[in-house]
Amino acid sequence: MSIIFLLIGISLLVALTFLAAFFWAVRSGQYEDDYTPAVRMLFEDETEPDSPPGGTPA
Repeated sequence: MSIIFLLIGISLLVALTFLAAFFWAVRSGQYEDDYTPAVRMLFEDETEPDSPPGGTPA
C-alpha cells in the first residue's frame, strides 16, 4: 500500500515539473507568434543579386 503513495508522490512531482516548464516557456515568449511559422514556407526569400542581370557591373 505504501508503494501507491510513493507513486502518487512521484507522479505529482513530475506533473508539477512539467507545469513549471510550461509556465516558464509561456513567460519567456515561446508562444508569442503562432501564425508566422505556419505560413513561413509560403514567403519568398528576397536576395540581392551580386551583379545586374545580363551584363557586367558598372
